[in-house]
Order: sequence, then structure tokens, then C-alpha cells
Amino acid sequence: MRRTRLVTAALTLGLGLPLGLMAAAPAVADHGHGHGHGPMAFEPITASAYDQMSADWTEPLVAPKGFKQKLVADETVLDVYSGTTDDLHDMNTVNETGRHAGRYLYRTHEVSSNGALSVVDLRTGEAKVIAQRADWSRLDGLRWTPWGTLLFAEETTGGRLFEAFLDPEDPTVITRVEERREAGILRHEGIEARADGTVFVIDELNGGSIYKFEPTRRGDLSDGRLYALRLKGLSDAEQKWNPATYSAKTGAFEWVALDMDQVVVDADAAANAVNATEFGRPEDVEVIGSTLYVANTSEDRVVAIDLRKKVLSGFVEAGVNAPVENAGSGVTGFNSPDNLAQGPDGRLWIVEDNYASDIWAAGKDTDRDGVAEKTELFASLKDPGAEISGIYFGKDPKSLFFNVQHPEKPKADGTWKITRR
Repeated sequence: MRRTRLVTAALTLGLGLPLGLMAAAPAVADHGHGHGHGPMAFEPITASAYDQMSADWTEPLVAPKGFKQKLVADETVLDVYSGTTDDLHDMNTVNETGRHAGRYLYRTHEVSSNGALSVVDLRTGEAKVIAQRADWSRLDGLRWTPWGTLLFAEETTGGRLFEAFLDPEDPTVITRVEERREAGILRHEGIEARADGTVFVIDELNGGSIYKFEPTRRGDLSDGRLYALRLKGLSDAEQKWNPATYSAKTGAFEWVALDMDQVVVDADAAANAVNATEFGRPEDVEVIGSTLYVANTSEDRVVAIDLRKKVLSGFVEAGVNAPVENAGSGVTGFNSPDNLAQGPDGRLWIVEDNYASDIWAAGKDTDRDGVAEKTELFASLKDPGAEISGIYFGKDPKSLFFNVQHPEKPKADGTWKITRR
């Protein structure tokens, strides 16, 4: 998730432009009235925060009227690495089921070694580290499972998926952690766990694939089969990642079983052996209803995978149903989609891994062609060195959690929530 940024150049180009140009966005963006419904309905903001960048802020986002921003916990509350490095808060989830459901917010920390899981008591504000190991590297993906455990993973070469088991009387206590190699050794980021026990993961690189793990027994990830997605009607060469042809990767697909002896060593090699479809940096996954959404960062595209019909479509794509960004000219647009979240009204929310880091809400696919009817700009990050990560709706449908990662503002790496008043 963490990326290399040319912040100085972007600031110089962006801040040297008139305000009117900064607010410009192509006409493909739909900024009319009637934006969603329910507890997170909002009036879209007009532009990214190009002209409001500062390391001296009290609220991190440019956001719609009627919303308030509140700090959950940053490095002034809990400094996991004691100032030696940014804490790099990455993904968020709460205890969605069981005792005190919704009270505890869990977070991964994407440092290169000595990775950690932390938790915040949303009732008291207390924050603490609940697991940490020297061999954990770049902890990223995080998901509460329907069977009451935490899945988290490493976004690095040879990355592993782990499952944390919690004390049923105290969800802030981890009783044991198991390594789940059967779900693939790969560059993990997004994780999704369904009620039937199925787990979806991705390989975060240019040329990464999309995977489905089916356990032999629900809730037991120690045994099962990993599959990779392969589009039908493409030659083996066309399945490979190609930045010039990614938009043609749509249509019917199949799940291809992988060699499990190879999966537990290198799942990417196992996927290559069956010519699984390759995408441009798949980073996060989210299931809403019977559709699996995957954010493909290098493609400026979120794909929708209909799990019933077994058809893949371009759900949101820059220049199709979202505006194209030109940060150097201060033009707001959709660029480098990263994390995904299901909103309380069933819409898909998307955050970018770029400058300026924006949060978008996709309209629903009302005509059922696999493409969102529109996209709307919800918020934009003001810190000139940071990105947003870990967008997530917990048990409160009026609150969106998000992380501010590697900011220029001192000790501001942490978790916030934005709530409709």
C-alpha cells in the first residue's frame, strides 16, 4: 500500500495554479443532487485538496457539509515504534460478532519488520498493542471472519496469511496465532471472508492474480483448495499483465484449481502454471451481495466479479464512469484505487493510493451491466505527505473509519472517523 511519491513536484505544480483550475474536473463526473441515501448520504465536494495542502491541520479531510471528523487514536495516543518510524496504520476492522460486538477497532501496522496488531477500545479510547513479532513484515490486510477470528497478512514477497484467535471473554486478548499457508504465499493485501467459509485474497503486484480459498470445513483454514481466476476466451499470452490491454480483460471466467504443494511455497508460480489472469496491482477485495469487487491500482479501475454468473466487468474506471486525474494541472480525478469498503446503503466506497488521496463512492449498477452508474467525490486528504488507508464501516452506519498513513504532520499517523452529524 505504501508508495513512492513525488510530493514536492506535485505541490509545486498544483499550488501554482489559479483556484478555478484546481477545482476543474471532467464532465464525466456526476455532481448532481440526490447522492445516495441513508446515514451516509452526502453532497459531493467539488475538487481534491490540491489548494489546501498543509502539515498543520486539525482535521485531515476536506469533507462535505454536515460531517464531523474525530480522532480515534494516533501516535500521540499510542506510539507503537516510539518515534523510530511512522506507525503506518494500514487496515481497520472491528469485532463484528460475539461479545461486545463493535466495541474494539483492530489495526495492522505496515512496517518492514517487527510488525504489530493494535486495538482501540472505542468506548474508553484506550489503545494498545495486542500482538507483535520480529518476523512479521509489512502487515497490511485485515478482516474479521464470520467465525470470530482475525485474518491479517503480509504485503511482501513471500507474504503469509495469519489467523488470530481471541479470548471469547475479552476480544482484546489473542490466545494464539496460526499461519495459513494453504491460502497462498504471495504479496497479500486485501482479504475477504464469507459466511460459508470462503476466503478471497489477491497478489499485489503488476501481474498479480485474484484467488479464492475454499476450506474443507467451514472455519478451518488449515485444509482446503486455492483457486485462481482465469478469464475465458483469452490466449495464454493475453492472460498476462499488459498495461495497454487491461481494459479488455472482462467477460466470463472460471476458477482454476492450483497445485497445493506449490501454493504453500509460491502461489504466484502456481497461478502462472495454469495461466491465471494477471491484473495491474490488485490491492483490496470487498464482497457486496453476490459480487466481489477488486481494486486494480495500476489500471485506475475497480472490477466487479459476479460470483453467480461468473462474469467480470469494469465497475469503475477512470475515463469511463469516473473523471481522469491530472494532479499536475490540479484536475480532480480517479487515480490508483486502493482500499474498498461496503457502505451502509450497499454502495462501494473507494480510496486512492496517490496524491491527493481521495475517497469516492460508486453508484449502484442499476441497469445490471456490471458498471456503476456514476462516481462521487466524498473527501480528500489535506496532508501533503500522506495517504488514506483502511477505509471501513463498522457497526455504526453513520461512521467511516480511515487511517492517515505517513503524514508530514508530526506524530499524526493514526486512525480517524468521519461521521454524519
